[in-house]
Amino acid sequence: MSAAEELSTLVCVAEATRALGVSRATLYRRKRPPAPRPRRQLLPPANRLAPQEREEALALLHAPEHVDHSPWVLFAHLLDMGRYVCSVRTFYRLLLAHGEVRERRDQLRHQRHAVPRLEAQRPNQVWTWDITKVRGPQPGELYFLYVVLDLFSRYVVGWMLARQESARLAVELFKETAARQGILPGELTTHADRGSSMRSRPLADMLADLGIARSFSRPHVPDDNPFSESQFKTYKYQPDFPERFGSFEDAHGHSTRFFGWYNTEHRHSGLGYLTPADVHFGRAADVLTKRQDVLQAAYVANPTRFARGVARALALPGTVWINQPTQAVALC
Repeated sequence: MSAAEELSTLVCVAEATRALGVSRATLYRRKRPPAPRPRRQLLPPANRLAPQEREEALALLHAPEHVDHSPWVLFAHLLDMGRYVCSVRTFYRLLLAHGEVRERRDQLRHQRHAVPRLEAQRPNQVWTWDITKVRGPQPGELYFLYVVLDLFSRYVVGWMLARQESARLAVELFKETAARQGILPGELTTHADRGSSMRSRPLADMLADLGIARSFSRPHVPDDNPFSESQFKTYKYQPDFPERFGSFEDAHGHSTRFFGWYNTEHRHSGLGYLTPADVHFGRAADVLTKRQDVLQAAYVANPTRFARGVARALALPGTVWINQPTQAVALC
């Protein structure tokens, strides 16, 4: 801009500003800056509430019968009583001035629960469990199926069919299952929803004595326990699952056959189509090696069938997660 001022003394202003790409108005403003304008005095509005009226409006907002009401509700209530104090906007201004603009209704505040994040890299590191109902012979007659599932292997490490749901039965199931699996203190975490049996004091005390940690799903979030839910679907969607069982013994016999098949014969899609027993008892590597040997032999016998070379057997996942954190969460 100083160059434009110097050039304007030699040539006309229009040529100087055009040559340097500067606005003429900017150049003139630099030479003769405008005089500062006097600051306008803001007067309070004529319709402003008097101090006594403001106190009256605040007293109404703080009154016990109106403290849970929004300004709109208070305004309508006063009109129904044949009374006008101020506008709704003025009520809000008064609340804002006193730092009280918030939800005024008396509401239940729900506790915020942390997202459960569980990781299993071997069997007997995390167990998930749940209870489902199956129908008996008569309407209203229900049996309760307790199922404890290993997160890594999907092996059903323990189950129980009972005529009722109780914490005492859950204690018995976990005590027997932990002894059968040889669980040592500090190596296992159990995960379940927030049912009464899951959060019962007897079960908590027994697990604490065994050195077993506990984890719970968030309320009303079934995806926090997806493996147990998926296992129950497998149980109830088998072709031979009846609409009703003829008796308790009938339901128990069906469950015995199902869990025997599920553990030792069912090839699980989440396990590379291995059986839960193969993974749980460490036979997965041998089975996968034999599968790869078969694929290798098939390739050698007829390589033209394999356009991309030797096929690879599906691998076993190295880590199984409940609510695996994303990369963004892991960096926080």
